[in-house]
Amino acid sequence: MMMILGVPAPLLFGQVLLGLINGAFYALLSLGLAVIFGMLNIINFAHGALFMMGAFCSWMLLNYVGIGYFPALFLAPLIIGIFGLVLEKTIISRLYKLDHLYGLLLTFGMALVIEGLFRNAYGSSGMPYRIPDMLQGATNLGFMYMPNYRGWVVLVAVIVCLATWAIIEKTPLGAKLRAATENAPMVQAFGVNVPRLITFTYAGGVALAAFAGVLAAPILSVNPNMGTSLITTVFAVVVIGGMGSIMGSVVTGFGLGVIEGLTKVFWPEASATVVFLVMVIVLLTRPRGLFGKSA
Repeated sequence: MMMILGVPAPLLFGQVLLGLINGAFYALLSLGLAVIFGMLNIINFAHGALFMMGAFCSWMLLNYVGIGYFPALFLAPLIIGIFGLVLEKTIISRLYKLDHLYGLLLTFGMALVIEGLFRNAYGSSGMPYRIPDMLQGATNLGFMYMPNYRGWVVLVAVIVCLATWAIIEKTPLGAKLRAATENAPMVQAFGVNVPRLITFTYAGGVALAAFAGVLAAPILSVNPNMGTSLITTVFAVVVIGGMGSIMGSVVTGFGLGVIEGLTKVFWPEASATVVFLVMVIVLLTRPRGLFGKSA
């Protein structure tokens, strides 16, 4: 058996793949957080609960309506995005002129309420979500067998992350969004409906979280606590990448996922804390994050 740095190659590459999968979820979730914070200045602690709602929505579509995985991949983010739109209009919009702490406390409370409602309705035990038939099995790469669904998750996450970055950084819509964060009254004077723009920005960030939830449903058990286990790490990813940085969230999410996976091979005891160790080092050397802009 081929060895790399004293570790069997299949084990090493398997952990890299696992790291990429976790990194895909980190990237999608931190991307949604970065979009919401960068455009709205709201620290959305309910993001993990919205991720969980995406997974539950896909599970409900399958079990109650008979809608399979691929349609749910589009329908669930749309449904949860509409839910986010209602949240923004009724609750979140009241926080824009207040300190960040109020938004953090309110969204944290919202997360507890949402998770509590789902826990009361479905319990804490996980419910399985079957991998679609065309994505079952594994592909022999020569040095390891890659489960097809895991490869699909990484590929789709990369495409969605890059597409989101391109929309925000390279399109007229993205230019309006960025301008509205800098000087909303001036953008409004040019005929742009800034409140509507902000509402759909929040809904888009929520939809990204729900999309990640649908991708995670066949890998993680669909349960009310699935977002709680990720959200703390995702906030660390956002801080390391730079608050509000779109590309920073994508690169840092995948990078830290791989680092976490490799740490499980070479130093298992530190695998649960390596992300936060990186965060401490980055904050000490570059407080605005790796991709954060200077004041």
